[in-house]
Amino acid sequence: MTTLTNVFSAHRDSTGTLYAGATNLAGYQLLTGGTAGEIVFRDGGASGTVRLRVNIAATPTNPFSTLIPGNGISFTTDIHVTLPTSAAVTIFCG
Repeated sequence: MTTLTNVFSAHRDSTGTLYAGATNLAGYQLLTGGTAGEIVFRDGGASGTVRLRVNIAATPTNPFSTLIPGNGISFTTDIHVTLPTSAAVTIFCG
């Protein structure tokens, strides 16, 4: 198993592109914001291929983090995220 190098982070508190370019998603931290729903990571913009879907509860400001094993999830075009109202996400890539 290799380790990602040149790791960086990006943050969004609304739906949109987190990172423009090819990269591997190594982990994320989510803040639910009190709205239940899904956080969806796509490769290729708002209508791109779903690479990761995370269900979140309506617990107010309930942060949680996840590390993705190995080299993470590969995104070849960009990382686009769809967020429920008041949710926020920070990603770690490399």
